[in-house]
Amino acid sequence: MNVYFSNGEFGSTLAWRLLFFAHLNEETVLISIVYDSGYGHTAKQAKAVAQGVLKVAGARVELIPLADGKTPWETLETSDAIVFGAPTYNGAPSARFKQFCEDSTRPAWVGMKWRDKVAAGFTNSGAQNGDKLHSLISMALFGAQHGMLWVGLDLKPGNDNSHGSVHDLNRLGSWLGAMAQSNGDQGPEQAPIQSDLDTAAYLGQRVARTASRLNRN
Repeated sequence: MNVYFSNGEFGSTLAWRLLFFAHLNEETVLISIVYDSGYGHTAKQAKAVAQGVLKVAGARVELIPLADGKTPWETLETSDAIVFGAPTYNGAPSARFKQFCEDSTRPAWVGMKWRDKVAAGFTNSGAQNGDKLHSLISMALFGAQHGMLWVGLDLKPGNDNSHGSVHDLNRLGSWLGAMAQSNGDQGPEQAPIQSDLDTAAYLGQRVARTASRLNRN
């Protein structure tokens, strides 16, 4: 589990604790990003979501890669929002993400410990379409079963007219969550393209703003 700072660097647990206690008097919200990544592309998308979160004053973020093994259920329970992310394989979220969903039953669902938390999702695939919508629907249904409040994108579709381009925000035209596309012959150093990462960051910022507003109320 890593802490992501606004300068783009990861911090140690000790550094994070020092930062946390320095801001105890500030109203904060915690956004956790739980994600799986097969080849690094979705991890890059997750980091973009984190960067968007940190644009909101008082918001802090935890990046939780499922590949690390043990899920920090206590951190998720204390989070104000949880953003789910996974690559789309064969028209559905990855197996490791599905296992996380099943594993959440006893530590979270039985006691409805995520009730009224903000939820959102993002996904990446090699194809332009790749049936990514099905992955986002799966994440939204998972959040609904936990009693969470789903936040999507409030962006109009990009690249949908003769003046548009692949550099537009929301170029893949999704509202349920952030979509990205990575060419199969390009590694995470080259893909997803910047507009997909900017769309992910926009989602992260929107989630943090929503969680902050709910927290104030």
